Amino acid sequence: MNKSFEETAARLAPAIFVVLWSTGFIGTKYVINNAEPLTYLAIRMAFVVVVMAVIAAIARPNWPDRTGIFHSAVAGILVHGFYLGGTAIAIAHSVPAGLSALIPGLQPILTSTIANRWLGERVTPLQWGGLVLGFAGVVLILHNRPMTGEAGWGWLASGVSLISITLGTLYQRRYCNRIDWRAGNLVQYIAVTIFFGIGAFVFETNVVHWTGEFVLALAWLVFALSIGSIGLLYWLIRHHAATSVASLFYLVPAVTALMAYILFDERLDHVAIAGMAACAAAVLLVNRRA
Repeated sequence: MNKSFEETAARLAPAIFVVLWSTGFIGTKYVINNAEPLTYLAIRMAFVVVVMAVIAAIARPNWPDRTGIFHSAVAGILVHGFYLGGTAIAIAHSVPAGLSALIPGLQPILTSTIANRWLGERVTPLQWGGLVLGFAGVVLILHNRPMTGEAGWGWLASGVSLISITLGTLYQRRYCNRIDWRAGNLVQYIAVTIFFGIGAFVFETNVVHWTGEFVLALAWLVFALSIGSIGLLYWLIRHHAATSVASLFYLVPAVTALMAYILFDERLDHVAIAGMAACAAAVLLVNRRA
């Protein structure tokens, strides 16, 4: 029964991850209405540190040595710092929540290229075909989108998110794979809390409106995203090739867009919908082993 449960969990994990990760863009839309991006992220990460500290105190995991602490901090700055910071800044600069996932959706293109050289993973011709199809789908989604002015800064921030989550995923797989996730995550969140705290102090006013909307969205982002989806992401990184894990991000824009349509009435035209369908097909190809 345990083996059957593990097999079922392994099959469901990618779908659960995509849904949880997509809600991060939606939740960010809500919190940005009540706080500046770096200020909100500093608060969020401070709460996450408290939760992870409790988990670590109960579990008493093996702690990494100085080298492991350094690698965990670097991975945290990449996976949480620049990625989440770029996403929040993009949404704050008028990039709709349903579209803020699009640029990071290009991650598999970078990951497959770098993983092929850095991690020694073989990317098959079929997988390359899927990557190209996914790229074409993202291009369709981006057609006729404004790329200048305030929105331009938002798309630039999304580009930073793309690079950081790509490098962070690969860095985590190469240098942090043997570190207990509870100890490693705690180190990462401490590092990124300091990172966001400094950024908020230097660049923002630190004004927060503690509305019910803000508190509920913040709670979801702390527990479902920073604890749930990040833990699931690292589990997937340990059990799957980097290219296959990265390909899941192709599904995030479509799922996020559907949520944004329901919650914010953000609409997509037929070309963009076709692009998202191409992205979904790309995931199937990239995840093929042969």
